[in-house]
Amino acid sequence: MINTTQSDAAGTPPVAVDKTVPTPRTRRMSREPKSNAKQPEDKTGDGKVERKASPPAQPKAPRGPSKIASVIALLERKQGATLVELVEATGWLPHTTRAALTGLKKKGHVISKDKRDDVTCYRIVKAA
Repeated sequence: MINTTQSDAAGTPPVAVDKTVPTPRTRRMSREPKSNAKQPEDKTGDGKVERKASPPAQPKAPRGPSKIASVIALLERKQGATLVELVEATGWLPHTTRAALTGLKKKGHVISKDKRDDVTCYRIVKAA
């Protein structure tokens, strides 16, 4: 708040003028939030909500006969599978097949990469 004094030309005593900085307007939402949405309960009383941690990723078995199931079957063999074998089995392009291997890694499968006759061979390693 800034207080300044002003006097008019008639010689009246100065009057304090309040020049406050205008507050920014609050933005209104186009629609009100749903009040019946389920909010997590505060069990601790300190304003923090406890959340359960997700369990570690476990390799998931495929649902049925699918291309990814055939990829897993080829990778589970003792000798593993080359990229060419995986491409022939699925009909995918090589970059798509490598992306599927990355997806399997993200799902929890441990995939090793070795050389067999100067060709890269991929294999699912069983967790001990």
